[in-house]
Formats: sequence, C-alpha cells, structure tokens
Amino acid sequence: MHTRWSLPTTVLAAVALATPVQAQQYPTSKHQPVADTLHGTVLVDPYRWLEDQQAQDTRAWIGEQNDFTEQVMEKLPGHSRIAGRLEELLKVDAVGTPSVRGSRYFYSKRMAGQDLFVIYMREGIDGPDIPLIDPHVMATDVPLSVNLFGISEDGALMAYAIRRGGADEVMVRFYDVNERRVLPYDLPTARYFGAALTPDNAGVYYTRYTEQGSRIYYRDLNAPVESERLVFGDQLGPEKLAFANLSDDRRHMLITVSTGTSGGNDLYLMDPASGRVTEMAAGTGNNYFSTFAGNRIVIQTDDGAPNGKLMLADPARPQMANWTTLVPEGEHPLQGFSLAGGYVWASYTENVIGRIRGYDLSGNAFREIAMPTIGSISGMAGDFDRDEAFFSFSSYNVPGTTYRYSVLRDERTIWHRQDVEFASNDFDVKQVWYESRDGTRVPMFLAHKKSLELDGNNPTYLTAYGGFNVAITPGFSAQHAVWMEQGGVVAVPNLRGGSEFGEAWHEAGMFENKQNVFDDFIAAGEWLIEHGYTDREHLAIQGGSNGGLLVGAAMTQRPDLFRAVVCSVPLLDMVRFHKFLVGRYWVSEYGSADNPDQYEYLHAYSPYHNVETGTEYPAVLFETGDGDTRVAPLHARKMTALMQQATGSSMERPVLLRYDTEAGHSGGMPISKTIQDMTTRLQFVMWQLGMLETRATS
Repeated sequence: MHTRWSLPTTVLAAVALATPVQAQQYPTSKHQPVADTLHGTVLVDPYRWLEDQQAQDTRAWIGEQNDFTEQVMEKLPGHSRIAGRLEELLKVDAVGTPSVRGSRYFYSKRMAGQDLFVIYMREGIDGPDIPLIDPHVMATDVPLSVNLFGISEDGALMAYAIRRGGADEVMVRFYDVNERRVLPYDLPTARYFGAALTPDNAGVYYTRYTEQGSRIYYRDLNAPVESERLVFGDQLGPEKLAFANLSDDRRHMLITVSTGTSGGNDLYLMDPASGRVTEMAAGTGNNYFSTFAGNRIVIQTDDGAPNGKLMLADPARPQMANWTTLVPEGEHPLQGFSLAGGYVWASYTENVIGRIRGYDLSGNAFREIAMPTIGSISGMAGDFDRDEAFFSFSSYNVPGTTYRYSVLRDERTIWHRQDVEFASNDFDVKQVWYESRDGTRVPMFLAHKKSLELDGNNPTYLTAYGGFNVAITPGFSAQHAVWMEQGGVVAVPNLRGGSEFGEAWHEAGMFENKQNVFDDFIAAGEWLIEHGYTDREHLAIQGGSNGGLLVGAAMTQRPDLFRAVVCSVPLLDMVRFHKFLVGRYWVSEYGSADNPDQYEYLHAYSPYHNVETGTEYPAVLFETGDGDTRVAPLHARKMTALMQQATGSSMERPVLLRYDTEAGHSGGMPISKTIQDMTTRLQFVMWQLGMLETRATS
C-alpha cells in the first residue's frame, strides 16, 4: 500500500544510487586570518572578512553558497509533496485575537487564498468583516506586512506598522477609522517599542531605539514629525530599554526601564502634564511589570519571590514602600497577568502545563480556567472595565482555537478555530522527565502517532530554546504536524534558562551557568536513544536565535550524537556577538568577552571557536538572511565557511547555507515564503534521516 509520500520505484532507485552532493565540492571560502589578543590569549579568526555584509566579496560568496545549496536540494525527491501538505495546513483562514475599543473589534486576518495578514474591523461582534489596511495592494520591491500598533480609546484612530521583509524596523502610519483614510503623517522607519494614542486622539507617545539608547517621545499629530518632544530617557545609556504605558485618562504614565533583556528593570510613574517622574522601584536588579487596573496599578515582580507575585499600588503613593501584596508567591511560577471584567487573571505553569486563575483587587481567588489536555493556554486579552475577554488554546496535536469569554457569565464561545484537516485523535502528547548531567530533573514533551513502536530507529525532531526567561509550552505547528504524520517523533525539552520553573530556573542557564542548557539538551537526546525512541542515525536537532546557539553548541560538543542539524538565525561567535546590531542588550543574559572572567566561559562554549578540523560533524543546514536586524547574519556566514573547511564528514552529510536576501529574524513574511522555508527544512532533515527513501512506502 502506498502512502501520501510514496515515490515511483525509478525515483527511489535513483536516490539510492546517487547521493545529491556526491560529486560536488563546497564553494571556496578564502582564508584571511585576523588575530586578536584578548586577556592574554591570541585568537585567530580566518573568516572575519565575512562580517562585512555589503562587501563585494561577501555578496559573491553568499551567491555561491545559495547556488550550491540549491543544487543539492533540487535533486532531492519529495519537495512538491511536502509543500502540498504544508499548504493544506497553512493556507486556511487565520484570524488574530481582537482588540476591542468601544463597539469596534480590530484584528488581523488572512484568508486562505491570501499571502499576508490584512487589518480588519467589525462594528459589533456580529458585524461584517471590514478590511482597513491591506498590504497586498502596496507596491514594493520586497514583501510588506502590517500589524496593529495602537488604537485610540474610542476606536476612531488607529496606528499601524509597516514592516519591509523581516526587518525589525518599521514605519508607523495613522488611520482615521471613521473616514476610512490614511492620515498624511507618520513616524519614520525605525525600531519602535509600542505607541500609545492619547484619549483626545491629538497625540501619541512612543519609544524609539537610537544608538544612544531608547527614548520616549510625544508627538502632536497635527504637527510635523520634527516637532516631537523628548519626555523621558535622555540620560539612559545604550544598554537600556524604555517602555511606556499610558493610563486611560492620560493622567499617569508607567515607565519601565530594562537593563538589557535579562538584567532586571526599574519602574517609574510620570505625570504627562507636568513631566514629573516618581521612582516606584529602582536599582534592585529585580523585574517589575505593571499596568493600570482602574485607579490602581498591578505589578508583577520576582523581588523576594523567584516564582513571582502580584503587588498593588496607588498612583497617589506609588513608591514601593506603599505597595501591598495582591497575590503572594506560590508553588508554581507566575508567567504573566492580564485584566478583564474587573479581575486580575494570573497565568501560571504547573510542570509546564498552563493555568489561568482570576483574583479580585482584594486578592480573593475568583475562578480558574483550564483545558482538558496538555497544551498552551494564552493569557486573557481584555480590558479591566469590560466583561469581555479572549484567550486561545492549542497543542502539538490540536490546532489553535481562540475563545471569546464572558467573565460575568463564565461562558466561552468560539471567536475563531483553525479549519485544519488534521487527525488529532491519531496522535499522543505526553510529558516525560529525565536527568541532566548534574542530576537535575528536566521535563520534555513528546508528540507522535499513537501507533508508534519503540523500535529504536524512529526519526526524531528534537528542538528547544533554553534562555531569556522564555517558557516553551505545547502549541500546534504545521511543520511538526507533517513530521508526525510521517511517523516522526517531536521532542521538546524545557531546558534551564527558561521561565518554566521561575527565576531560579532562568538563572541556572545564564552567564557561567549556560553550559547547563547544553547539558540538558544533550541529555534529552541521550534519553530518547536509551528509551528506544530513536538512534543517532535518526536524531535531528533544530533551534533558532538563542536556540541556534543551543544546537550549535550541541553540535560542536557532541557531534557523534546527531545525524542532522538545522541552525536558524543563530548566535555562534560568542566572543564578538555583543559588537553587532542589538547584541549589547544580551550581555545581561550571556556576559561579555570584554570581561576576562566571562570571556573564559564564553570562549569555552562558543560554537565558532570550538570547531575541530577533521571531526565528523552531522549534516548542517544554516538559515539566515539580510533582513535579520536582530541577530547579525555574519554568525551563520562565518560558521558555514569554517565548518565546510573543517568537517571530516563526506558530502553525504553536507554543510549548507540557505541565505535569504529578504527574510529577517522572525515573522513578517508571506505565507508562501513560510511554506517554502518549512519545505526546505523538512526535506533536508527527512533526506538525512532516510525518510525520503526508506519511509516512502509502507
């Protein structure tokens, strides 16, 4: 019997007889060694020239690498079938969670036949879908995407961001909702951190990143952009990030100032009318996240509470000494909170399983919202003074559903459910625990067909993140769905460095403890082999961004453990990462090689500095692009050149670079481009794990 993936016998014979890269050689990567002396140690970088992204030699090298990768990939079978199944899963109506202002619902929607999300509005919950901003009609030489950036309280004025390709920098434009027209002013292209429209629709507060640091500005929308007024941040250094939150009545503004991404933050309250700033909490090194709840301020903090707690403040006396405890620290980590229906909704993870609990402003427990199976439940999206809220649920085997929820009636209705043809009941999702190198118990989610046999050679896709206080919880992925349909196992461990078990779990994967993260990941692979799920010839790993660092370190530390690696938009040169783009903000998570003590451990695990010539490395697919203005693409460029020169593996396990001249770090690309990227990734891994040949028939 032939399955969806069956291939003609002649194709299988051709695959068996000829490896696609058998007679090819890597493009030439010239050696131009540059020597640096750091803390008494001489480091030689043979590919420093590839750091110059616009240099003629670099551009020529990128073109040669892309040509080589295309030559390898185009000879592989299965492309059209993989892409076809991904289209079935992804080319469906997709609707985002709405923001409600007055009687108007604002949201993003992509119809099944569209490539990009369009900004829509409804007048009333049962009103027709009215398109407001459609990127499909915008003339451009690169893909554009749009997203909501701010909405006035009366729903009459909307700010939206236009993103070119995958760059983090956006242009902010304004739209008169009543008259259905784009207004003749905008905020020029830059990196912004939110926009707050004033209640009278006359002005906007926003944070913009500059080379000197982030700054909070106010602009009168009837005046030229040059008239913007700096309201906060002129003394902040380049390692600081500022965020503003304006109260509904415009009387108060909460300002959060972070040191990098993991260095704690300070909290201030500003009177916008006078410009007077009151310190609420500063200099503690702890985290404070806050918002307005009527005439009070709710604050989430880990100050004296590694698992997190909720505090309550009065804007009239906002200093920390006057705060009261709303919800004390509990046994399970507090991941965040939201407001709806007059209640505070706290999101917890209990052994990485999501829970939402409601509390009144006196701290009394009100209600819990839970789902019947393992999965991810989002926090409540709503307003404190509205009964209506929205939340979503999904899992590895359950496509996402967004619910509209009445707090008063404890009643949920479906706002949108993904209409995906996927046999959820044919698959299992479970959680297992294993021991890391130092004996720490680490949880891992496994998803696969219920009929899976533990025969020791199931193709397994191991992916994780492990950093920046980010919790990885189960969610539906078209890429994972295709993998599982073909008999593959999806394995997702919750490594140290994340927030799954509070700040202590995060700190156990930071700075000099970063090796714990790699140990946790490697131990997950070993556990999967020991327990009969797979073997080394059928184990692939994938990670992006900080997860790209993760798989890069795993590959260089344990090249014998994995058959294939997909390393996406990665950090790999940990001696120089802080010198490029926004890398300075990550010093609070990793450390800096400028510090002699931190240099020692950074150099010890830096993937770029631990490639050994002649080692038989797994097959590797590096992914990055010019549009990544967050993690410099130079990491993947340099690592590709180095590994192609160093690997002792044959061309059956190639080192490939897929370099997109438009794509960025994450998001912002058409769905057709997303399908193309997923197809290449799956085809590469399936090829390496033998799925295109041996699993083509059953």
